[in-house]
Amino acid sequence: MSVPILYSFRRCPYAMRARLALAVSETRCELREVKLAAKPSAMLEASPKGTVPVLVLPGGEVIDESLDIMRYALSRNDPEAWLANDDPDLIAGNDGPFKHHLDRYKYPERHGSDPLIHREHAMNFLRQVEDRLTMSPHLAGKGRGMVDAAVAPFVRQFAAVAPLWFEEQKLPRLQGWLADFLASELFRAVMLRPRPWTPEQPPLFFP
Repeated sequence: MSVPILYSFRRCPYAMRARLALAVSETRCELREVKLAAKPSAMLEASPKGTVPVLVLPGGEVIDESLDIMRYALSRNDPEAWLANDDPDLIAGNDGPFKHHLDRYKYPERHGSDPLIHREHAMNFLRQVEDRLTMSPHLAGKGRGMVDAAVAPFVRQFAAVAPLWFEEQKLPRLQGWLADFLASELFRAVMLRPRPWTPEQPPLFFP
């Protein structure tokens, strides 16, 4: 194995942000798309917790947390200075309270939840992001960075639950920031549609 292997799932926001950092850092890897209903044994052997993303390095080291994958890739090559445009507290708010309410808004039948209550709780975080964007075009400065890539995939997921309702909310800066992210060449590059990986198929390299 001469390049890292990335086990990923196209729509997973955690895997998405890992792919963003790998792509912007030009960290070439073998991309293995995972079918969540039939996780490959090779991935489970590398990371028994069974969640994506999982990055297996050529020396056998395994990185199976998305933020750790991002920091690993950017520590090797950071052409846009993403590590300088970071905000661990905002990311913690995204990964903690916002993700909690997002899941219960998006999947109420799974959680036995009232989606509208959790939508409003999630909006508290989005209003915080809106306020942040009044100060700069991105979440930690003039250029996109680690925090933008870490948060945007989850905001995308929230917006997709009820797109027309989301467009009607008074979040003009956040809506513009998200639209720019979705229209970017970087986002399009990481949203390729590979077939679920099997050991028999030839390797798919990314980016």
